[in-house]
Amino acid sequence: MQRDQGVAVHIKDRGRGPGSLVSQVGESLRQAILSGQYSPGDKLPSEIELTETHGVSRTVIREAVAALRSDGLVEVRQGAGIFVLGTDAYPSLSGRRVDKARVSSDLEVLEVRAPLEIEAAGLAALRRSPAQEETIFECHRKILKCIENDESIREADLALHFAIAEATNNPLFKQHLEFHGSAVIPQSKIVNESRAAEQTAYRKMIHKEHEAIVVAISDRDEEAARNAMRDHLRGSQIRYRDLLKDFRTFPG
Repeated sequence: MQRDQGVAVHIKDRGRGPGSLVSQVGESLRQAILSGQYSPGDKLPSEIELTETHGVSRTVIREAVAALRSDGLVEVRQGAGIFVLGTDAYPSLSGRRVDKARVSSDLEVLEVRAPLEIEAAGLAALRRSPAQEETIFECHRKILKCIENDESIREADLALHFAIAEATNNPLFKQHLEFHGSAVIPQSKIVNESRAAEQTAYRKMIHKEHEAIVVAISDRDEEAARNAMRDHLRGSQIRYRDLLKDFRTFPG
């Protein structure tokens, strides 16, 4: 490993894992929708057709569709299929439709999760193995790669938190995160091209917060790891509350 921007990173890529496949398929479908290839109300190809088209498993397709649902681009109708929603309904500020009740619920998850993840960071600093440390650095590197490629960091962000939980060597920490799924990761605002710089700055800020956590775990500094995770989650809660403010300012 070598140090890059203050943290150790891997030199060798590990190829296309399940996470990268989900991201690629999700981005392909997202662009097809936003470009008008699929119009509001259109039904997307079936799950089987999508697996054949993209050459991936059903699990990858389901996770990619789940990401599109989270973005408010599609809805899944039981027994009927996947349908495209109208993009013209998105608030102009955020560029996408976000359900207020879900944001409130996710904020509640963040508040409950904070003490557990703070503890997880401290334990990871004490207990992580060299292989687990390597995985944490790899996840952090992938977030930076997403930023450089102007891609969503949500999936890579979640993978990093899972890796930290795994490094506690107490399976209950990871099980807790898996139970809450994508609610674990704060929703970032999707902005139009004129505000792309704002989106990039937001992602870099998240990356910097993660960097403090990762370095502390690598240094086996329990107190610093706890403090860095506390600061990160406090910032996440603030960002969620900002989303709720948007609802009051730009009602849907």
